[in-house]
Amino acid sequence: MSKTPITVAYGDGIGPEIMAASLHVLQEAGAPIEIEEIVVGEKIYLSGNTAGIEPGAWDSLRRNKVFYKAPLTTPQGTGFKSINVTTRKSLGLYANVRPCVSYFPFIKTKHPVMDIVIIRENEEDLYAGIEHRQTEEVYQCLKLITRPGCEKIIRYAFEYAIHNNRKKVTAFTKDNIMKLTDGLFHKVFDEIGAEYPSIEKEHWIVDIGSAKMADTPEVFDVLVLPNLYGDVLSDVAAQIAGSVGLAGSANIGQHAAMFEAIHGSAPRRAGQNLANPSGLLLSGVMMMVHIGQPEVAARVHNAWLRTVEEGTHTYDIFRDGVSKTKVGTKEFAEAIVKNLGKLPETLKPVAYASGGSIPTTSGVSLRTPSKKETIGVDVFLAWDEADRDPNVLGEQLSKVDSAGLKLTMISNRGQKVWPKGMKETFCVDHWRCRYESENGPLAHTQIVQLLGNLAASGFDFIKTENLCTFDGQPGYSLGQGQ
Repeated sequence: MSKTPITVAYGDGIGPEIMAASLHVLQEAGAPIEIEEIVVGEKIYLSGNTAGIEPGAWDSLRRNKVFYKAPLTTPQGTGFKSINVTTRKSLGLYANVRPCVSYFPFIKTKHPVMDIVIIRENEEDLYAGIEHRQTEEVYQCLKLITRPGCEKIIRYAFEYAIHNNRKKVTAFTKDNIMKLTDGLFHKVFDEIGAEYPSIEKEHWIVDIGSAKMADTPEVFDVLVLPNLYGDVLSDVAAQIAGSVGLAGSANIGQHAAMFEAIHGSAPRRAGQNLANPSGLLLSGVMMMVHIGQPEVAARVHNAWLRTVEEGTHTYDIFRDGVSKTKVGTKEFAEAIVKNLGKLPETLKPVAYASGGSIPTTSGVSLRTPSKKETIGVDVFLAWDEADRDPNVLGEQLSKVDSAGLKLTMISNRGQKVWPKGMKETFCVDHWRCRYESENGPLAHTQIVQLLGNLAASGFDFIKTENLCTFDGQPGYSLGQGQ
């Protein structure tokens, strides 16, 4: 059998130890892989490269298309970019897949029958990382949700369910508040879900859904979430299942994939032969399924389950009365190797179906373009006068030629404060001033003229957002209280 080339980064902190242990187990199980090592992370950062990865490493990743990565250390302080985020976005690894399973009674958990998979969107949402300081008091982070991004991750979740004999897919959003962004995710979930009649579908608001997951995870199967919710809840799910240290993850894209443990580099444990390699090893199991070696994946996974059953545990999961032998990183790997070919006796054995990796998509759907019309503009001002009285601001703005636009609302942190605001509303130095057309669609020149008039009157505008309709439907939200 020809070997599949994979790019390997041994990482920082405990990374080299757990990667050596994981590769040892995979190779002893007969994994047909050819390793190409790259150096990324702390050493590269400290050489002056703020990205933490050199051009030659990108060549390896693009050539091999499979990246097996140990945890990395990002130096503290500003100016250093996360390699995880950079790799995911640069290579289009839009789907983060994190199985969260309990191993009761061998590993402590409050949820003995927990077996969920969290599929997290990996490229957009607040992880776009577009931030600005706009005034003395106000900072902004842009939440970007796109239809192609939603389509890709949601379709992947349903395909994952089909390929892995899962029965239900659940979406979590906060679309009762973020009606446009999270609302789009929910809408696309409903649209794509209709194409999979054999799969049960449900939607939860993320706050009560999170509470339900933490309390009764057995009612969930596959969860699909936007980026930030998925990041937070996958760590919560892994921890309540037993330990974040046991969880592996896959990052899947149309052209490449990356496999990693979800925990960090734990530098204080480095070089002591203490670290648990399970998270990285189980991500290696996912890698073997991805490259078309399900038999090797099952062989390793079942040997790991058998080792856990036998009570051979590293320090982090060792419990008196349950565990039998406390071992180090190398010894744990050797115990798994000795169990290759064996099945667990209490825990459920695993089997992986052949048939290759789950289909991925570019996320481009053929849609009739909407008729877009600009009917107004939100102008954001930095204004800190007259004890921040919105009525004074409204009066001052009324004296400025508005170029055929009408000032209809002023809000502060999203809350309407003019006209007819409430004096109890606390205001900062950041104001949204909504202007709407009085005579149909606007020309951009009218907005430019308005901004020029505001500047000439001494107002400090810091941002604008056009108010548009799409096929007559508003593409913007109302102010709270409007």
